[in-house]
Parts: sequence; C-alpha cells; structure tokens
Amino acid sequence: MGTIKQNRANNIVTGGKIDATDGLNNNVPAANIANASLTNVTAYPPSAGAGVSQLASDPPSPTEGQMWYNTTTNTLKQYALGAGSWATGGSLNTARLAFSGTGTQTAALAIAGYTGTVNIANVENYDGTSWTEVNDLNSGRRETASAGSSTSAITAGGYTTTQVALAESWNGTSWTEVSDLNTARRTMPGAGASNTSALVFGGFGPSPGTPENTVTESWNGSSWTEVSDLNTARQAQAGNGSQTSALTYGGNPTTIANTESWNGTSWTEVNDLNTGRNNFSGAGNDNTSALAFGAESPPSAKAFTESWNGVSWVETSDLNTGRAKLGGDGASNSSALAFGGEISPVTSATEEWTKAVAIQTITAS
Repeated sequence: MGTIKQNRANNIVTGGKIDATDGLNNNVPAANIANASLTNVTAYPPSAGAGVSQLASDPPSPTEGQMWYNTTTNTLKQYALGAGSWATGGSLNTARLAFSGTGTQTAALAIAGYTGTVNIANVENYDGTSWTEVNDLNSGRRETASAGSSTSAITAGGYTTTQVALAESWNGTSWTEVSDLNTARRTMPGAGASNTSALVFGGFGPSPGTPENTVTESWNGSSWTEVSDLNTARQAQAGNGSQTSALTYGGNPTTIANTESWNGTSWTEVNDLNTGRNNFSGAGNDNTSALAFGAESPPSAKAFTESWNGVSWVETSDLNTGRAKLGGDGASNSSALAFGGEISPVTSATEEWTKAVAIQTITAS
C-alpha cells in the first residue's frame, strides 16, 4: 500500500492557522467536518525540542515543574522540590511522650500524653512559631489516635490504667465526649480531615496482654463503623492520610517494615520501609505522599527519616535529635512537624521539616 500524503505546507497563514479554502488537499466527507470554517484553528503544537524554553538567564519567578535551557551557562534547569531538612521550631509548654498530634506544620495540635510520671489531658496549639495551651481533654490519657485539623479534630482510644475506647471531638474551642470506639485499644495511628471524617487502625488492646490487632474503624461524625481489617496485625506503628486515602507503616510485634495503603475500601500491601521501626511518627494527607520519622531502638532513640513518593520509601535527612514516642503531623513529604517524645526521658523540642522548591540543574547520572 502506497503512502498517503496530506499536504498542508503551503496553506499555513499568519499565526500558524490553516487556510480553509484549500488547506485540505484530500477529500473529506462533509459530515466529518464539524465547522465549515477552519479559520480559528490554532497553531500546531511545537516539536518536543521547541517545548523547552531557551533563556539567557533563569526566570525570576518560575512555577513548580517548569523546565528551561540556560543559553548563558549552557545548562538544562528545572524548578522542583529539592532536598529536605529539619530545623528547630518552638518548644512545647509541657514536655511529653506517648501522645498524638494532628494538623499541619503551621497549625497543629499536641494532644494528651505522658510526662514520664503521669498521664495528662493537656492540649497545645502550634501556629508555625510557638505552642499555646488550649482547653484540655475531658479525660487524661496517653497513646491515643488523632485526626483532623487544629480547628476540627477527633482523638480516640488510649491508655489510663488499661486500654480505653473513649473518643472526644474538638471544635476549635473545646472537647466533647462522643461515641466510643467499638474496640478499646492504644498505640495506633489515626487519619482524617476533620471531626466528622476519620479512620483508626491497628493498635494494642483491648486489655493488657492482648496481642496486636488488625481492626480498622471509620468515623462519620456520630459513630464508629468497623471496616476492612489490616493485612498485618500491628501496634506502635505510624500512619497518615484521610478516611479514603491512608497509609500505615512499621510497628510491632517484631519491629516490622511492612507498609499498607488504604483506598477507602481495603488495605493493600505496598513497598516496605527501608528500616523497620516502632513508636515513631508520620505525616501526610493521603497515601501518595508521606514522611516517617523517629524510632524506638534501645539503648537510644533513632532519628531515621524516610520519604514516601506513592511507590517507595527513600531515606532522607534525619531528625536533628533522635526520639521515640513523639508527636507528628503535616500535609506531605515536603512539609511536616515533629514534637516531644522520649529523650532521657522526655522532651519538649519541636522540629520543622521543609522540602523547598528550588532551581535545580539537571545533570546526567
């Protein structure tokens, strides 16, 4: 079969438009032409080579994902996320460990916990610079699961003298007791956007000596409903995300590295952490972007930090101070907060994780 040509080269007019009078040199059924006039057809897209801008200097205000070739330095560049690092933030008013946090790097809650001698109900709010004491929980305890924002949150479960199922809802001003979990437990993570949409999974309970469990419960603002279980029973793991897109990773009983992803219906095993760990924390709004940090590893806590890109975990810059049983929150693997935790025996220190967007030179590896 011969080549079929369609010659448009001599029918391109100003602005790269096609001259409709004779731009189509082969017969096309009239029924296939949506508009008899093609004068508004825009220019053909540039070739792949022309798709990268050639600039004499880097643009003053590039957008994330933008790429260009600098003709002065003869380098290919992009504006993308660079390497992340931890920096010192404002300290908690009350040093604590074995507690939960929720929110973002600039609007977070630190909820309840253990001072090293007593369970507390204290709650603090972080504004990106400093922590402020706000209204306490109705029931002091440690090892709770929390989810939501600094103005709309829920905390559930925990430990007093035994595992409890208590749940409390935060409206930005005060805490109100709401319906209990179906399964009392402690040392498990929570995920969710607000005090009407949350998820709690795994944990240790319901009574001392009971093994790790796989139970997952979903909160709709008025009651908890059991949904699909985790594939691997665990406690003292970390987790993050929302009611429909969550992640859990690590934990006990044997310092595992297993990671599972939640799609709103079921849990699926995905790629493991590089380093198995327990009693650490995590951050992220969904199952495509997360940060895992800290770890319990006697005789000293660890500063390990790993970043999740939706497919695999990548080791990245460690915490400045290793710690376990710490609070954590944040929106993604580019913005997170670590606070409190166990450091001989308890600390109030806060660290802020930032993975800034920056101009990068693209080189062959």
